[in-house]
Amino acid sequence: MEIALRAVRDSDVPVFRRLMTDPEAVRMAAFGPEDPHDRDAFTAHWERLRDCSEVLRTVVADGEVVGNAAVYGVPGEREVTYWIDRAYWGRGVATAALRALLAEVTERPLYARAAADNAGSLRVLRKCGFRETARARGYAGARGREIEEVVLVLGAS
Repeated sequence: MEIALRAVRDSDVPVFRRLMTDPEAVRMAAFGPEDPHDRDAFTAHWERLRDCSEVLRTVVADGEVVGNAAVYGVPGEREVTYWIDRAYWGRGVATAALRALLAEVTERPLYARAAADNAGSLRVLRKCGFRETARARGYAGARGREIEEVVLVLGAS
């Protein structure tokens, strides 16, 4: 399978919205909105992401839009984020996409956060060189309660 990153196009955003309303993906991501079907909240989220992202990319697998990946935040505290279509989980797509993003953004350190029970995302982050630096508790809107999250770093901390 060929995985590539490209600039986000307006036509990608409805695909992202569909992916980000998948109930299982929303539960695993945990820190999304309480109501993933709230169109206004989704639009506001994407406007913020477009405004504050250092790099925002569409993930393409064999020519099909399957997700997105981004680096956002202030220098020295930038974080990575990604969202991959559940149909592509366990197939190396997230790992390949994150590796491509990390090759494009050479600034270090970079941070990541994941729900402590999101084994798939934690595995992807570790394969890409991220190391756990802390655990914290935070409110997970998608789950409607506080949960444990893992904070990871790539490069100097």
